[in-house]
Amino acid sequence: MIVVTNRIRVKKGTGAAMAPGFTAPGPLDTFEGFVRVEVLLTHNISEYDELNVNMYWESMDSFVAWRNSDAFKAAHRRPEPGSDAAHHESAILGSEIITYEVASVKERVK
Repeated sequence: MIVVTNRIRVKKGTGAAMAPGFTAPGPLDTFEGFVRVEVLLTHNISEYDELNVNMYWESMDSFVAWRNSDAFKAAHRRPEPGSDAAHHESAILGSEIITYEVASVKERVK
């Protein structure tokens, strides 16, 4: 299993409102190899909000297929120039993609 983290810096005060958008129903829900997504909102940063969107995948190939899919492109499409949506300034200040291989896991014993 791999974890792909999109570390996103957004304007201060916007992170909590943006977080549910990453877990809303959509084509990712049934995409081959997708396991789950979680969104973490970092505390103790005064200049901006930081979201860590952690996507769990069965394999890197599954993630790459998602990144190359029409569904991914549609979900990340920028507004058409001149549209009402294009006039709204984005809260996103920057982002970084980090990939991890899950090397070890421990879960609570029930």
